[in-house]
Amino acid sequence: MASFNKVILMGNLTRDPETRVTATGLTICKFGLAINRVFSTKDGERKEETTFVDVDAFGKQAEVITKYIRKGDPLFIEGRLKFDQWEANDGQKRSKLGVVLDKFEFIGGRSENNASGGSSNSGGYEQSSPPKRQVAAEKPAASEDFSADEDTLDEDVPF
Repeated sequence: MASFNKVILMGNLTRDPETRVTATGLTICKFGLAINRVFSTKDGERKEETTFVDVDAFGKQAEVITKYIRKGDPLFIEGRLKFDQWEANDGQKRSKLGVVLDKFEFIGGRSENNASGGSSNSGGYEQSSPPKRQVAAEKPAASEDFSADEDTLDEDVPF
């Protein structure tokens, strides 16, 4: 049977990215993304719900996200779902559904972290995506590709 595993999300970081480098030199970045949904009930009452998603980035993508993104910043991502299972210290079996990043794009206006001006540059997605954030001049060019290397994504590295 055929399968398809693709996630597209846009939200704000819930915390600063946590980054480490493995013994083999692979950079791994973990961050949380909050995605808000506003809707109206049958009674016309406006409600809002927030979904929190953990995201893992690898390689050059992890390095760029660590350098330019902070808690509260908006981010547009594409990735795939990954189901993790482990046994906790108390012997309980635990599991979590998260996202492994494939592509991303900076969105929104200037933030305090990069308010020095510059040109509009992308984190490596297509030009037809949501508007890009104005960023400092040293930010990567829009033409740079930050798609993940499939070999690095399958490396099972505990954080």
